[in-house]
Amino acid sequence: MKPINQWIRTGIISLAAFSLFACGSSRRSIGVEEGWELLSEKKVNFVRDKDDIHVDSRNQFTAIRFKVEDRDVRINDLKIYFRNGDKLEPKIDDEVPANQFSREIELARDGRYIDHIEFKYRTTGSVLKGRANMLIFGKKYYAGY
Repeated sequence: MKPINQWIRTGIISLAAFSLFACGSSRRSIGVEEGWELLSEKKVNFVRDKDDIHVDSRNQFTAIRFKVEDRDVRINDLKIYFRNGDKLEPKIDDEVPANQFSREIELARDGRYIDHIEFKYRTTGSVLKGRANMLIFGKKYYAGY
């Protein structure tokens, strides 16, 4: 009977250890610069990828920018749709280096409500090194400034 008790004890300890590690959060913290809001985060493929990001924020924005993590990304096309039906298509064909921000894309001095953002992009470099991660930020409009 002793071997069965050891087997049960080992099983219980293993299950407890697994539960402890499995319950840990897989979310990471992202530091956001004051005055900016994180609008979305996406993994970027190596082939020409197109994403349509719905912006679920009650804030108005004066600019947007992208931060690229892990690998360089080429952004080929960008369309920003506003809640009032207007559309902004800034000319863009930029490569953003890994762990850097893109240039700021100005929207309006008095702020605009963004409905969604469409863009075409792709990770550059070796497939073996993995895909890039892109974060999309909006610069919040403050009426008092």
